[in-house]
Amino acid sequence: MKAVILAAGRGRRLGSGDDSAPKILLKFGGGSLLERHLAILHACGVAEAVIVVGFAADRIREEVARIEPAIRVSFIENPRFAEGSVVSLAVAEPVMTRGEPVLLMDGDVLYDRRLMERLVRTGIDNCLLLDRTIEPGDEPVKLCIRDGRIVDFHKVPKNAHDWHGESVGFFRLSPAIAEALAGRARDYVESGRGAMEYEEPLRDLILASPPGTFGYEDVSDLPWTEIDFPEDVVKAETEVRPALRDDPMTGGA
Repeated sequence: MKAVILAAGRGRRLGSGDDSAPKILLKFGGGSLLERHLAILHACGVAEAVIVVGFAADRIREEVARIEPAIRVSFIENPRFAEGSVVSLAVAEPVMTRGEPVLLMDGDVLYDRRLMERLVRTGIDNCLLLDRTIEPGDEPVKLCIRDGRIVDFHKVPKNAHDWHGESVGFFRLSPAIAEALAGRARDYVESGRGAMEYEEPLRDLILASPPGTFGYEDVSDLPWTEIDFPEDVVKAETEVRPALRDDPMTGGA
């Protein structure tokens, strides 16, 4: 199993300018998000990480060289990083089509190691992570459940459902689904929909697949946060990091 980490964006909603570092280089507790990702993946038995880079790519490469991680790290360039994240998913197609399981990850998430352990060790071949504690509004990507199965995956769901939670932005994909998702992302880009986010082709695939193809793990009991806005940085530092039981930078909370 290998991880594909999406880290090409500029992070404009965080107020990042042209001279700012990518969000994956934000530091919490003495370590960058990137350093934390690589340490947690190694602890969970993942041997390789492929990082999709674009904005300030050299700074990410320099951070990897500084870290000297225990797992193999390689890079894929997204020269169209100013567009939607679906382009990053499309350029990762050579990795997504190697016939191996893939962990697809947003790069801008601070989380407890147990969350990744749950995803790596799940018996669900195509697994999404769900948190029932969700902020109101259209910003969170919602994982919608009806009769125990996933029936929608969108910021503004269109299909009727019993309840929903927030998607963490980490996905375990079987070889066949990883290949199909990469192909759909390429179709988006080639058809002029490069401004879309990667969740759109994933939603298409979820809705088009037979029931039971995708499942989920509930991680509502574990601390995590995605970092998009300045208030997310505050939450990460004051609420999430102190709650981490398995913090790779400190060995505990």
